[in-house]
Amino acid sequence: MSAAVVPPVGARIRQARLERGMSLRALAREVGVSASLVSQIETGKSQPSVSTLYAITTVLGISVESLFDARASSPMAGVNPPGGVLHALAAFAADPGRRIGPLVGAGERETLELDSGVVWERLGRVPGADVDFLLVTYRPGGSSSGSGALMRHSGTEYGYLTSGELILTLGFDEYIVRPGDAVSFESTTPHRYRNDGEVPAVGVWFVSGDVQ
Repeated sequence: MSAAVVPPVGARIRQARLERGMSLRALAREVGVSASLVSQIETGKSQPSVSTLYAITTVLGISVESLFDARASSPMAGVNPPGGVLHALAAFAADPGRRIGPLVGAGERETLELDSGVVWERLGRVPGADVDFLLVTYRPGGSSSGSGALMRHSGTEYGYLTSGELILTLGFDEYIVRPGDAVSFESTTPHRYRNDGEVPAVGVWFVSGDVQ
């Protein structure tokens, strides 16, 4: 399998921010994180949590998929060092050859380690479709938001838990999601997942978004 061509995802975030005339501090304020963290994400020095990644793309008015467009150019090419989380994120988009599908073998999946004990494994991708098709693992103590804040983003979310247990906070309600349970909701509803158990919680997730 040939190596993926990895676009500079952190630089794409910076490029989108500058195109909107937004300062780093202004983006940080809108997302609800420190300017230092945004700077570290833009340069590939820090791992974003699920909630922070979605918050950044929501504030900038771009889709997550657009960050992975290998055809896009950036004045900061090369700032994401190999092995960083944004490097892995970008590899999702490159998808050369059989990584796109229609069949993705168990040993061919791209794996992404996010902050706060969350692992995404990409199960497939149809070019041009703004859908994330993922095997998601929440390690014991893992959460979609390290700060405990709820996240919201465009699109619709569908999930099916195969093992372990998750606590889903959705708006003002809280649900215990057990193996065999399924969830579906508009992703604009504030939400958060966490694993309070002692074993990993694993499930298959589809997140469809509006193409920007």
